[in-house]
Amino acid sequence: QVQLVESGGGLVQAGGSLRLSCTASGSIFLIKNMGWYRQAPGKQRELVATITSGGQTNYADSVKGRFTISRGNAKNTVYLQMNSLKPEDTAYYYCNAEYLGATMPYWGLGTQVTVSS
Repeated sequence: QVQLVESGGGLVQAGGSLRLSCTASGSIFLIKNMGWYRQAPGKQRELVATITSGGQTNYADSVKGRFTISRGNAKNTVYLQMNSLKPEDTAYYYCNAEYLGATMPYWGLGTQVTVSS
């Protein structure tokens, strides 16, 4: 049974930093790519950053230069270091993992990030 659990969200002032973590359990040797997405109230879920099993990264233009995605040594954990946070970064952040042989990615339940001005 695959499960993704996020942690690290919270309330921070503009200009501050937060680090999100996500750990996947279940068939972790089949994990390919992992990523972070976010959804603000009244908006669609959007990509924040992704990282492949080989370490290639991809970022949304809105977070380039401020956010850094990385994976742990065991490859079943993904982090999102968020610096210079802005109020528009306020959203629910979701972890995502793609598994070999799976037709759909798996999602975590999310963690709230709130940036006050």
